Amino acid sequence: MDKDFLSELRFEPLTQKNWGKLVELFGVKGGCAGCWCMHFRLTKSDYEEGKANNGNRDALKKLVWENKPTGLLAFFEDIPIAWCALSPREDFVRLSKSRVHRPIDHKKVWSVPCTFVKKEFRKQGVSVALLKGLITYARQEGIETLEAYPTIPTQEKLPDAFAWIGLYKSFERAGFQIVDRTSKHRPMVRFETGI
Repeated sequence: MDKDFLSELRFEPLTQKNWGKLVELFGVKGGCAGCWCMHFRLTKSDYEEGKANNGNRDALKKLVWENKPTGLLAFFEDIPIAWCALSPREDFVRLSKSRVHRPIDHKKVWSVPCTFVKKEFRKQGVSVALLKGLITYARQEGIETLEAYPTIPTQEKLPDAFAWIGLYKSFERAGFQIVDRTSKHRPMVRFETGI
């Protein structure tokens, strides 16, 4: 596909109105092995239990129906092609227990712990466009600090299943900067929106 399509992407926060589009994007696998973007939001046992009987999907849907911030969808025309989680850091239970990604200060941070790009749109710059769209959205919403925990692959070809936390090079291209290197291959990165 021509890279010019990236300029035509539009971005929407996940709401009740477009919930069906997230379901369309994630498909029967729920994004990745029944995750439904709940990996960081639940304890390990609750998350594993939620993989059965659509538990994780229902948990995410409940948050959406409660009007909680959950993430941003990217559309090409009317096709949902990408997603990234976005919520205040404290909404992600696993981050609060992380030894590697502890808070480094007392700033009010919004975390971006995972991303998902539809298979046929991968390796075309969508993730960078999604992050740039996220930055624009954050400025509109008065969010000052975005934080993420992407991977720096240790091998040349990283299987897609391991890229869900995002690739550092995509965050770097979108303007994020490393703020903590506790983990050599999972740095903490931030973008200050300057509002």
